[in-house]
Amino acid sequence: MMRALRPDSFEVRRDELRELVRRSREVVLLAAITGVVTGLGVRGFEYLVEEAYHGVLHAPLWLSAISPALGLVLAAIILRVVGGGASPATSDEYLRAFHDPAYRLRPRHLGARIGASIATLGSGGALGLEGPSLYGGSALGTMIQRRLPRPFRGTDHRTLLVAGAAAGVAAIFKAPATGAIFALEVPYRDDMARRMLLPALVASATGYLTFVTLSNTTPLLSVGEFSIRSFELIDLLGALLVGATCAVGARAFAKMMRIAKGFSLRALPARLFVSAGGLVGLFFVTRELTGQSLSIGAGYEVFREWLFVKPDLAIWLLVAVLAIRCLAAALTTAGGGVGGVFIPLVVGGGIVGRGVAELISADRVALYTLLGIAAFLGAGYRVPLAAVMFVAETTGEPNFVVPALFAAVAAELVMGEQSITGFQRRPGSD
Repeated sequence: MMRALRPDSFEVRRDELRELVRRSREVVLLAAITGVVTGLGVRGFEYLVEEAYHGVLHAPLWLSAISPALGLVLAAIILRVVGGGASPATSDEYLRAFHDPAYRLRPRHLGARIGASIATLGSGGALGLEGPSLYGGSALGTMIQRRLPRPFRGTDHRTLLVAGAAAGVAAIFKAPATGAIFALEVPYRDDMARRMLLPALVASATGYLTFVTLSNTTPLLSVGEFSIRSFELIDLLGALLVGATCAVGARAFAKMMRIAKGFSLRALPARLFVSAGGLVGLFFVTRELTGQSLSIGAGYEVFREWLFVKPDLAIWLLVAVLAIRCLAAALTTAGGGVGGVFIPLVVGGGIVGRGVAELISADRVALYTLLGIAAFLGAGYRVPLAAVMFVAETTGEPNFVVPALFAAVAAELVMGEQSITGFQRRPGSD
């Protein structure tokens, strides 16, 4: 009897295997399509922000000073009129949709948040482009998956949500591995959403290729005039110090951002008045201290025009600019600005790393600056792997990876239970 049943059993298993292969190919194809669509959208989004921000940088000084405040007003109008009162959240929306199958990322809110983010970031708001890019990609992925249900019967509802998020981050940073790892790592503390690995990788690759085809492949960060030699054993001890210091800074910044998010729920006139006044004041303070407009924009100029080109920086000045950048990000958030906190964490880490280098190893400033980025970012978002990969891909400098892992682990331990977002969950809590 067993021999009589065995052929039927083999047939059933073969049919199941064929169905699995067919469905997997369809999922991969749709992930690739999601990546392409997201890459196109992110490129258009970046172009609009860059064109507007270029105008701000070359405007009269008084106009550059008030531009971020004007951007907050415009963002508030867009969110209320177009979005029907949508919140300014971006990355948090991705995390909510990831953990709650019933939560919908609606097209109306997508259009409003992207429009508000262009107003915020194009006017010089001190937040990053990655938040709207991640949110936009995840929303597009969700819409694609919802409209094409047949290949996804029995498939996790988060498949293209994660794929789109990965593509958005990969495109805006021109870092495909970072995009995939971040989208998988950020939903949880101390774990990854490993089941969505293949769609995330495929979407990251296609999103990156689409984006760089329309722009360029130049790494996002450069090390300027400084070179990074191979690390020495003493640098591992320095990495531990950088990691612990960055974790303290990241804890303070995370608390500041939580306060800012709470303040953004207050009456519109009050929060706009406080945020606008604070941002204008920070602009002139920064101009007085550095002669540059380092308080506005995502923060790339902090690296390109300051950290990586100034051979000698006083510790007090580094502390001052760190405080200014953190306050600028918090005030932009408190005023209802739409953007990401990934790059503010990167900027904070770079400044802290440079400060530690000035204290203990002035000839290693480039290495310690990159270690600070990995540690501060990894601690703030609880994504140590994505943080190390981000620096490797955006600088093209692999010599720092081993000490960066030490710095990221030290930061993770000191960070404790804190995080920049309250929507992450513990493994197994879904």
